[in-house]
Amino acid sequence: MQAPTLPTEQKIVSHQRQRAPKRSLWREIRTNVWSYIYVTPMLVLLLVFVVYPTFASLGYTLYQWNGIGDPSNYVGLDNFVRVIHDPFFWGAFQHTFIFTLVLVPIQLLLALALALVLNNPKLRFASFYRSVYFIPAVTSPAVIGVVIQLILSNFGDNLNQLLLSMHLIHEHIDWLGDPRFALGIIIVVGIWNTLGYNMVYFLAGLQTIPAELYEAASIDGANSFARFFRITIPLLRAVGLVIVILAILGSLQVFDLVLVLTDGGPYQATEVVNTYIYHQAFGGSARAGVQPNVGFASAASFFYGLILLGLSVAQVLIFRYINRQRAIESGQ
Repeated sequence: MQAPTLPTEQKIVSHQRQRAPKRSLWREIRTNVWSYIYVTPMLVLLLVFVVYPTFASLGYTLYQWNGIGDPSNYVGLDNFVRVIHDPFFWGAFQHTFIFTLVLVPIQLLLALALALVLNNPKLRFASFYRSVYFIPAVTSPAVIGVVIQLILSNFGDNLNQLLLSMHLIHEHIDWLGDPRFALGIIIVVGIWNTLGYNMVYFLAGLQTIPAELYEAASIDGANSFARFFRITIPLLRAVGLVIVILAILGSLQVFDLVLVLTDGGPYQATEVVNTYIYHQAFGGSARAGVQPNVGFASAASFFYGLILLGLSVAQVLIFRYINRQRAIESGQ
């Protein structure tokens, strides 16, 4: 049996730990120099193509400028005032919000269900199925938009005939040209396009859960539903928080899929904030008479960025509050 540690021994150990030399920042860099070398190209590209343009365009928000020559028509904060009072901006924001509100819950439920099935060690050809479901995620949304347009153009009448014969519709539908259905088509394609990302995230989270927990629960008589709600969901909570935040932020930044499929039409029924900003900067939108105004587009972009920042902070605070309340309830 080991002799109990005396208080004096504890003080000596504590004193030795306090006197242990701390590694300097330069020594840490030298120790991990290859890691920094590998990260440097990505960091340089990020600074050149993301950080610098973001802050450089901030000065354009104070001008009315069509992008040609040097900005000279100084308008101050009028561009921000126009954005706040522009009903078309808030209409685009409403479409973006609807897109996110419908897409995120459906996509996360499907991704979690697929991850649970593909995480089963008894499933044959699991790697093949994972690749199949992940292929749309690595395919360009622009290419997907073109393909979906061709499919609806060539087979849209056949689909209409099938739905008419089943008495589900009473007239032919122009799927991308009808304001009632265009946004729904984009949401369906968006769910399919980015489903693979969330599926992989959930798979990574599921693989961190020890199999012994499920075995012990099975021995204790817990069925599949009990194991799911008592083990899987609680242990996926931290990973799930990150997945939810990433899914919401990603869906709020939808752009290329809408631009290729409908260009914000018909009659601005699918105009989202990013296509609104694009049309304001370069002209030519579903709304006729829009002239290029880089200054106004920059102001709209910064204003929307502030909204996204506020939503991100609100999400983190809400989820932290929920987790804190659950921890208090479980402690009681």
